[in-house]
Amino acid sequence: MRIAVKVGTSTLAHATGRLNIRQTEQLTKVLSDLKNSGHEIILVSSGAIGMGVGKLSLSRRPDDIPTKQAAAAVGQCELMYVYDKLFSEYHHTVAQMLLTADDFEDGVKYGNFSNTLNRLLELGALPIINENDTVSTAELGIGDNDTLSALVAVGAKADLLVILSDIDGLYTADPHKDKNAKLIPVVNEITDDILDLAAGSSSSLGTGGMKTKLSAASLVTKHGIDMIICSGKNPTILYDICDGRDAGTRFKGKKQ
Repeated sequence: MRIAVKVGTSTLAHATGRLNIRQTEQLTKVLSDLKNSGHEIILVSSGAIGMGVGKLSLSRRPDDIPTKQAAAAVGQCELMYVYDKLFSEYHHTVAQMLLTADDFEDGVKYGNFSNTLNRLLELGALPIINENDTVSTAELGIGDNDTLSALVAVGAKADLLVILSDIDGLYTADPHKDKNAKLIPVVNEITDDILDLAAGSSSSLGTGGMKTKLSAASLVTKHGIDMIICSGKNPTILYDICDGRDAGTRFKGKKQ
């Protein structure tokens, strides 16, 4: 399978913004193993701003755009250094792709993106994709990596998009507030009732929430791509997914 995996800041970093070494090492190990087994892996990674917050010893995620962009510039270097080091231990070559909204809206740029991504996969590289936060703004850019991962999955004609999050999947209610909330294992159609279940982000370092994840699901399922939301606390869940076992919430792609 060609699998796009989106990992959120809450999986990669502690609340301090510093790297969560154990989870990041386990993530790279599992992805390397899946790649060894024949799967094509595309990693859409958050974490640049969060890591920049830690690297710059800021007390919290900044609110103003210049500081966000400065944190992203610092954090992106740290993020790719870590990925390059860890994936190299398993003999995999990584490639960085930083994208903006214009890369998806401009036909020529979109073609260049798609051609480069496919060629990287043909060459056996592991593309690591993030929004170019040093030049993008929330008002002009893609805005969140859930949406970015959906755009990438569609552009790559992926078989599956997996969003690793700080929640196990989509629930009937907010599980942080309602102890009777139940996990929804399969969503065959994204209805208004499903959209009403969306809630904001629970992470102080990230930008996404269930609303952006459902938006991503709406986009990829229209193109026949399944999407799964599951917890990133234990990246070995990706083995279960590739082996066909139930994990998190699966949104079924509409078959043409």
